[in-house]
Amino acid sequence: MDKFAVKLNHAVARSFVGKWFQMEGSGAHKERLGSKFTTEIRAGLTTWAAMAYIISVNASILSDSGGTCVCPTTDLCVSDLVYLECVTQVRQDLITSTAAISALSSFLMGLFANLPVGLAPGLGLNGYFAYAVVGFHGSGIITYQEALAAVFLEGWVFVILSLLGLRQWLVRIMPQSLVLAVGAGIGLFIAFIGLSSGGLGVIGGNTTNFVGLGGCLPEDFVSSTLPNYCGSGVMRSPTMWLGIFAGGIFTVLLMIYRVRGAILIGIFLVSIVSWPRPTPVTLFPYTDAGDAAFDYFKQVVNFRKLEKVGNALDYNYRSGRVWYALVTFLYVDILDTTGTLYSMAKFAGLRDPVTLDFEHSTVAYCVDAFSISMGALLGTSPVTAFVESATGISEGGKTGITGMVIGFMFFVSVFFSPIFASIPPWATGSALTIAGALMVRNVLEINWHYIGDAVPAFLTLIIIPLTYNIAYGVIAGILSFLLINSVPYFLRKISKGRIVPPDYHLSEEWVVPPGGIVPHWILRLLGRTPPTLEYQLEEEHAEKGAEEKEHAEKEEPLSAAESLDKES
Repeated sequence: MDKFAVKLNHAVARSFVGKWFQMEGSGAHKERLGSKFTTEIRAGLTTWAAMAYIISVNASILSDSGGTCVCPTTDLCVSDLVYLECVTQVRQDLITSTAAISALSSFLMGLFANLPVGLAPGLGLNGYFAYAVVGFHGSGIITYQEALAAVFLEGWVFVILSLLGLRQWLVRIMPQSLVLAVGAGIGLFIAFIGLSSGGLGVIGGNTTNFVGLGGCLPEDFVSSTLPNYCGSGVMRSPTMWLGIFAGGIFTVLLMIYRVRGAILIGIFLVSIVSWPRPTPVTLFPYTDAGDAAFDYFKQVVNFRKLEKVGNALDYNYRSGRVWYALVTFLYVDILDTTGTLYSMAKFAGLRDPVTLDFEHSTVAYCVDAFSISMGALLGTSPVTAFVESATGISEGGKTGITGMVIGFMFFVSVFFSPIFASIPPWATGSALTIAGALMVRNVLEINWHYIGDAVPAFLTLIIIPLTYNIAYGVIAGILSFLLINSVPYFLRKISKGRIVPPDYHLSEEWVVPPGGIVPHWILRLLGRTPPTLEYQLEEEHAEKGAEEKEHAEKEEPLSAAESLDKES
């Protein structure tokens, strides 16, 4: 089997596929060292397995808005059977929509941007869309159709910003300690997700301290209206311990011995154990909800046409509330998506050390923006790069083949959604926690020696997981950095260097990265070469060679005796 894999990897690397994706051994410019075809497939499967929960979760959240269903009463139709049946149909439509847009966006990201990143409707953004903009059962500021129109326009605004290089520039001009803190903060964020009720359930709610130990049984909840708030009996959930040992400890042991596909093995092992019904760890308990989930699971193959949410946009751009929603989406998404995509590219080792940009960044941001608009046509909230991509990158994913595999698996999920929507959260919880542990190592490169750099980085690091929002962490880091460091800067300038903090020499020098705000594609159209590392090294080598040649020409010829002495 290993010999076959070696031959397959070599054959793919030497083909046009290997050159397109810059695989190791392809002879392409800037080969991705360590990239292998079989590894990319395994990494794609791993990321998809970690992301598959979004199929059912996104549908559940967005359907709370009521979708295109109209409530004729003022009580939000919480007991209106006809309305609730319509909402059920919306939810089933959204399962198909979520899988379809995740397939399209991830595949395009891999094919054109050559990035090992998966995209799907983002958590947090979908909650804001459903509960703050549209509102529960349509009780918000605008209708579901108008909100989709705002998302549709947002995508095209992002396309323009990406083509002009503004999204890339936003991340490149950030101080490097903040950039590193964003990546580490995302690691803490996905680890927190993995440990909370959306994953293993180790962390639960607490009415006094907000968070506390979880893992209790439903009968030990504080009340039926506060699920996962444990009044007693913490750490007793069988599913939690299954996820910890079979999905966590076992996976880490496999990784220690470098077993290929360790994270994917852990996810599927826990899922398979959780599918049979008469067990204490089953995903399908004998309840109304469990029966409904099991009936859906037994369908195995199911394809549903979009009857309620497809192309349901209402282009009512004359409404000020629609523009309010649009501006809010832009503000949150530009920081959230841009920061996530940049951090994933850096985690994969694809960032240029000179320009501080990553390969094909303009294409990547344009694909992301295009996917946002296409998602609106399918009835979903904004699409974003998923932090769960870190699981596949941890498995060795380095090229766009990983992204294409993610997209292909989501396409399969459109038809096998009953199976893929039934991967339990405690199966992916350990995978997210492990990926978070790998991403947190960015803190080693943060400048902790100067408090003016350390405090903003720490605020970024801690606010991302505590607010469940990447954008808030970025904002906190940038504002605190400007407030803290502007005072010493102006005092130093006013005093002409006489009033300087004692440890100022330890501070991280903030520089504008070379290349300017103009993206590479515009520079190439103008006939100018982008300032990459290789180009700079070539220039330095040429200048050094010219200087040596000039110096040699100026030197007078030595006598034979002097030449012997110099050689000695």
